Amino acid sequence: MNPLLEKYAAPHGTFPFDKCRNAHYLPAVDEGIRRLENEVKAITDNPQPATFANTVIALERAGTLLETVSRGFFCVLGAEADDEMMDIAQHISEKLSASRNDIYLNEPLFARIKTVYDRRTSLSLTAEDAMLLQRTFEAFADNGANLAPPQKTHFRRLSADLSRLTLTFEQNAQKDRNRYELHLTDENDLSGLPENIRAAAAAEALARNSTGWIFTLSEPVYRPFMQHADSRTLREKMYRARMNTGNRGDELDNGDLIRRIVNTRLETARLLGYADYATYALKDKMARTPQQVCNLLDRLLAACKPVADDEYRALSTFARQQEKREITIMPWDWSYYSEKLKTQRFRVNDEATRPYFALERVTQGIFDLATQLYGITFEENNTIPTCHPEVKTYEVFDEDGRYLAVLYADFFPRRGKQSGAWMNAVMPQYRTDNAVDHRPHVSVVMNFTRPTPTEPSLLTCDEVRTFLHEFGHALHGILSDVTYESLSGTNVAQDFVELPSQIMENWLDEEAFLDRIAEHYRTHEKIPDSLVQNLIRAANFNAGYICCRQVGFALLDMAWHTLRTPFDGAVADFETHAMANAAILPAVPQTLFSSDFGHIFAGGYAAGYYGYKWAEALDADAFSLFKSAGIFDRNVAASFREHILAKGGTQDADVLYRRFRGRNPTIDALLARSGIKK
Repeated sequence: MNPLLEKYAAPHGTFPFDKCRNAHYLPAVDEGIRRLENEVKAITDNPQPATFANTVIALERAGTLLETVSRGFFCVLGAEADDEMMDIAQHISEKLSASRNDIYLNEPLFARIKTVYDRRTSLSLTAEDAMLLQRTFEAFADNGANLAPPQKTHFRRLSADLSRLTLTFEQNAQKDRNRYELHLTDENDLSGLPENIRAAAAAEALARNSTGWIFTLSEPVYRPFMQHADSRTLREKMYRARMNTGNRGDELDNGDLIRRIVNTRLETARLLGYADYATYALKDKMARTPQQVCNLLDRLLAACKPVADDEYRALSTFARQQEKREITIMPWDWSYYSEKLKTQRFRVNDEATRPYFALERVTQGIFDLATQLYGITFEENNTIPTCHPEVKTYEVFDEDGRYLAVLYADFFPRRGKQSGAWMNAVMPQYRTDNAVDHRPHVSVVMNFTRPTPTEPSLLTCDEVRTFLHEFGHALHGILSDVTYESLSGTNVAQDFVELPSQIMENWLDEEAFLDRIAEHYRTHEKIPDSLVQNLIRAANFNAGYICCRQVGFALLDMAWHTLRTPFDGAVADFETHAMANAAILPAVPQTLFSSDFGHIFAGGYAAGYYGYKWAEALDADAFSLFKSAGIFDRNVAASFREHILAKGGTQDADVLYRRFRGRNPTIDALLARSGIKK
C-alpha cells in the first residue's frame, strides 16, 4: 500500500505527509510518469483535429499525480532531508528531467499545439486561454521542440546534466553548512553575546552530546554572532567558514560544478539560437533583455555607491573611536560595528526590540493585517498532517466564510532543513473542467531563532521582515483565482513574483502597524512610542551599503550568465572582477560567495537575481498608493487583490501592474523610501 497512490483522506485533501516514508516516493513518481505518458498518448492519438480543448487544455490537465507527488517530496526534502532523501532526490530529478524532455520533444504533440497556435487569432479565446496557449507554445519552443532530431538528442542530454548538477550543488552546500561547528569551551570567548544566543549555543552543544557552546552557520546563529561577538578573531573564523561553504577543495566543493553549470546553460542557450543564457532567460521577463537589467543596476549603483562609501567612512571613524586605534573595517567587522553605531545613533538594536516580537504575537499580528486588508481569517487546525511536528497548519477563510486555502508554517531551523526562507505551493489553485474551484495549499518556511527553556522565540526586526516577505508570497497563492494551474499564484514572470512579497515588508516601517504587532512578551506592554520612532528613523541605516550588496549579487549573476564562451578560469577571480564596481568592503582572499549562491546555481534565479531590485522598485511604487490613501485602505487592498494577487500569470505583468497603479512604475519611490534621493 502506497499512501501517495490512494485518495488523500486528510482535511481538504491535503498531502499525506504523516503516512509517507522514503520508500513510497520513487514508486509513486514512476506511477505518475506512467499515467502522464498515457495521458499524452491519448492527446497525440486523438483522431479529431487539434483544438484548444482537446490539446492545450488536455495537456494542462495531464500529470496531476506526478505534480502532486513531486511537489510533496520536494517540500519534505527542503524541510527534513537526510542522506537517503538526498539520494532519492537525485533519482527523482533525473526521472522528472527525462519525463519533461519526453513531453517537450514529442513531435506529434508539438505539431498539434502548433496547429492551434497558428490559428490563435481566429479562435474565441479568453485572455487567460490566450495566455495559456502562448505560454504552452513558448515552453515547447524554449525546450527544444523546434530543433532537428540530432539537436533534440543533444538538448535532452544537456537538460539531464543540468538537473543533476544543480541538485548536487545545493546538496553539497547544505551538507557543508551542516557539518561546520564552532565549539567554544572558554566563557571569555562569549564576550558580547546576548544571553539568549549563549543559551541556544549551550542547548546545541547538549543536543550534540558535548559541553560548552556550539555555534553553527544557520542564519539565526550566524547573524547575531557576527553582530555581537567581541572577539574579532572568532568573527573572522565564522565569516571565513560561511564564505567558504562549498569551497573547501574536498568532495563537497562546488567550484567545478559552477563551471559545468554555467557552461551547460550557455551551450543550451546557443543550441536554441541565443547569444548567451541571460538573453534566453530574460525574453519572457518584465526586463526583456540583459541591457535593460544592466540599465537598472547602473542607475541604482550610481545613486547608492556614493551613499555606501560615506557609510563605510562613517563606520571606520566610529570603529577607530571605539578601539582608540587605527582599524580597517573588514567584512567580519561590518555587522559588529554597525550594530553599535546604530545603537548609538538611534538608541535601537535587535536586543532592545526582540522582547516585543514574540513569534506567536507576530504571527497573529500578520494574520490580523491580512484580515484588515483583504478580509481573510486564519484558524489553526492541528488535524492536518505535516512533514514535521513543529509545522503549524491553518485553514484560511474569505470574508464571507468561504474556505480559501490551507497554510503550513514551518518556523525553526533543523539539521536536515535547508537554510534561508521560502514559500512552497504544495497544491496550487485551479478550476477543474466542470468549474470546481480547487483551493490551494501553501507553506511558508523560515529559520527563526528557536525558543529557549526560559524564553519564547523572540524575533529580530529582520526576522519579522522575512516573515512578512514570505507571507506575501503565501497571499499570492492563497488569493489566486484563475482557471489553469500553470498560471495560478506565483506562476508569474520572475522579476514580478517578488512584488507581492516585498510590498508586505513596508508595513514594518509604519507606526500604526508596529503599534499593533509589538508587545513585550512578559509585561504585555505595547512597544514604547520612542522605540517605534527610533525604529522608523533607523529604517534606512546603511541603505546605501545594503543596495550595493544586492546590486553586487545581481552583477555577479549577470556576469555568469552573459558569458559567450565556455568558462574554464578561476571562479574566485571571476567573482571579484564581476562584483568590483559594487564592492564597499575590502576583498578577502581565499573566500568565495559563488560556491554557496544557491539562488542562481540551484534555486531557479539564474539571470534573475536582479528581480529582487526590480520588484523592489515596483513594491515601493505600489506602496506609495497605500501611503496616499492610508496603509490599511480596503479599496487599495481590494484593487491589489483583484489586479495582482488574484490574477497570477494570466496576463503580462506590466499589464497587471498598470491596471493596479494606473501607470508604469518608476524607481523614484524606491530612492525616496531608502533616503538615497531626497
